[in-house]
Amino acid sequence: MKRTLVSVLVVLCAFSSVFPFTISDDIDAATAKIMPQVIEWRRYLHQHPELSNREFNTSKLVATELGKLGIEVRTGIAKTGVVGILKGALPGPVIGLRADMDALPVTERTDVPFKSTVKAEYNGQTVGVMHACGHDTHVAMLLGTATVLAGMKDKLKGTVVFIFQPAEEGPPAGETGGADEMVKAGVMDNPKIDAIFGIHINAQTEIGTIKYKSGAEMASSDWFSIKVKGRQTHGAYPWLGIDPIAVSTQIYTGLQMIVAREMELTKSPVVITVGRINGGVRENIIPEEMTMAGTIRTLDSEMQKDVHSRIRLTATKIAESMGATAEVSIETKAPVTYNTPALVKKMLPSLEKAAGKGNVLETEWVTGAEDFAFYGSKAPSFFFFVGGMPKGADPKKTAAHHTPDFYIDDSRLDVGIKAFCNIVFDY
Repeated sequence: MKRTLVSVLVVLCAFSSVFPFTISDDIDAATAKIMPQVIEWRRYLHQHPELSNREFNTSKLVATELGKLGIEVRTGIAKTGVVGILKGALPGPVIGLRADMDALPVTERTDVPFKSTVKAEYNGQTVGVMHACGHDTHVAMLLGTATVLAGMKDKLKGTVVFIFQPAEEGPPAGETGGADEMVKAGVMDNPKIDAIFGIHINAQTEIGTIKYKSGAEMASSDWFSIKVKGRQTHGAYPWLGIDPIAVSTQIYTGLQMIVAREMELTKSPVVITVGRINGGVRENIIPEEMTMAGTIRTLDSEMQKDVHSRIRLTATKIAESMGATAEVSIETKAPVTYNTPALVKKMLPSLEKAAGKGNVLETEWVTGAEDFAFYGSKAPSFFFFVGGMPKGADPKKTAAHHTPDFYIDDSRLDVGIKAFCNIVFDY
């Protein structure tokens, strides 16, 4: 009997030395088990989207699910934000994981069984509401991560802070919200977070793939407004007035010349987009005023300051040269999303465990913006992209984010969950 027992133990030891079971294996198994629920959460949220600062039912669902796991839950942060705190059985660092919860004022056109038909009021207009940027997948992946990690609490060295954030897309007019407000509310300080990580689904990246960039990854977002004041007159006698429409067209051209001829684009990209021009009430009246508004995207803080200065100079001097005046205002919505290089290098093996070494790819700059950048001002940070494009699809033909036809294949959300979980244990 003793000899048989010894033989069995020898075989088991040999087997375990050849096929060692790791934390990563446990993560894979737990993730596979929770995936049906993750997809159910995602599709429910997609069918019931809520606009920025109005994520009441979403935050209630999040708080309920975290509470079921025995995680400490804090609600009502920056209006509708939810934070869950999971303390491991062993001492260690504090890791922050973030998901955004809000949808967009977009009417959905996709033909899926869980299509959104929700309507809501946005800045005085009745609009369709859609998760046209994939925040429903972010919430589902982070809830899945919380489920896996709560089940492995006895092996966890440290604390995990799950941050479910409202209003990433920007609060309604006259309100505040988003990551900046979450930071001001103390989510990075109580407990003090040592490093923070975030995920964004991407409709132009194939499922099963992760993309990242070390250093500056996503652009800062500034919104600008230029009010041009001329002198009103009859449309038949333009020489008796100062035409702010003509002045505005020259300013528009001047703004594009800043990008084309004044910025060192080999250093980093710059985008200046005018998205709105308003003025005039009648075909035969040259108006008193014109207003143009748009966004500025930069990936370097010094270039950002330089662009601001050049926009002010260009607008005011062009207006002055034509007898008009121009008032320029610029508001920063989000700083550059910067991935701490040392943290990226340290955590790449974690991403490779989640997706496979050949499926973790370094990408170029992204001129889209993310208010995740505010968390990075408080601790080392790493923000990366998880694929949501169907396998074999053409990224040039798939619908872009923020559009009515935006579509995500949710069959591989497990990659995001495994990435978060491996990051937590490896860090």
